[in-house]
Amino acid sequence: MAEGKPIESAQPRARRSAQARIVWGPRVVTVGGDAPVRVQSMTNTDTADVIGTAVQVKELAQAGSEVVRITVNTPEAAQAVPHVREQLDRMGIDVPLIGDFHYNGHTLLTQYPACAEALSKYRINPGNVGKGDKHDRQFSQMIEAAMRWDKPVRIGVNWGSLDQELLAQMMDDNSRRAQPWDAKQVMYEALISSALQSAARAEELGMAHEQILLSCKVSGVQDLIAVYRELAKRTDHALHLGLTEAGMATKGTVASATALSILLQEGIGDTIRVSLTPQPGESRTQEVVIASEILQALGLRIFVPSVTACPGCGRTTSTTFQELAKQIDDFLRLQMPVWRKQYPGVEQLKVAVMGCIVNGPGESKHADIGISLPGTGEAPAAPVFIDGEKRLTLRGEGIATEFQALVENYIRKRFGAEQTA
Repeated sequence: MAEGKPIESAQPRARRSAQARIVWGPRVVTVGGDAPVRVQSMTNTDTADVIGTAVQVKELAQAGSEVVRITVNTPEAAQAVPHVREQLDRMGIDVPLIGDFHYNGHTLLTQYPACAEALSKYRINPGNVGKGDKHDRQFSQMIEAAMRWDKPVRIGVNWGSLDQELLAQMMDDNSRRAQPWDAKQVMYEALISSALQSAARAEELGMAHEQILLSCKVSGVQDLIAVYRELAKRTDHALHLGLTEAGMATKGTVASATALSILLQEGIGDTIRVSLTPQPGESRTQEVVIASEILQALGLRIFVPSVTACPGCGRTTSTTFQELAKQIDDFLRLQMPVWRKQYPGVEQLKVAVMGCIVNGPGESKHADIGISLPGTGEAPAAPVFIDGEKRLTLRGEGIATEFQALVENYIRKRFGAEQTA
């Protein structure tokens, strides 16, 4: 054994930020402070389509989104918001709704008070609230609406819609420096300054410090890391993380996971969104699944039981283990909306579906329940391990169905009423 101190476990660094409360009826979602990092998502429906929007919000909430943002861009959308809320309440979906406002938010929040009341939080983009003397007046109107209805706000700066007057001023100031910064550094500073100046203005208007969340979204991984590291140094406001316009499929997933994981490991971030462009026909819920997986992989949250499965090699030419692993993973995710209430703690379950004798028995023993399927040339038998001990061996054509039944039975006994009977 090597001399010296034992190797320390890697743990995300703690960051204590101001705690906001996002409320709808009896449901309170705390953000910041000691609260867990929250998962957020956004609909892509026309909000004026009440049923379509409510259905998508329900899907996102059932997938694990703890707050859902909807576009409020027209009078028709603003008029629809209370009806979307009513539909969700009828379905028993108490997820808070965030209104996403650009350009005309001051008008919509003023002229449609039922919309302002039905939302649980407002997203304000300081780059899109007006130019010149209109900027301060229209920003103030939105903050006043938030205070009137006791709603928190996220001041969300985006480098694709940055306040051009502020940026121009900062570029002019930079040109007079003895050693001017490069353009990207000025852009970083403009993003952060826009967020902090807007937050300060909101507090001057009377908004509580803890009711203001901030974000400074960009689409480059290294840019996002640089901006948020600096933003976190300058404020204790709760921060929303997201790589804006991350892209599609593998590219968007990898970029988002990389940027968010680095920041979360450093203790930066209180809510997250993975902004994926869905594949044609793909469910919007995929962005929620990925956000949840990022937090679960870092050990910050546990949302669903974990399924350990080997990648496969020449020893595992059969696709049985791949099919069974997917079947079990899909089954567990599908059941979670019900199981969260029925079986408290079930998200901590660990299942292993392995493909050959090399690591199969060992991984299965480490799981709560695991199966080691036969690989190439191995005997056609699949030992099942429960709580670290071999309990039985499955054979024949019905292994997948039998193992799924064993998993269900294990969950019922360990996490259900039978546990305390």
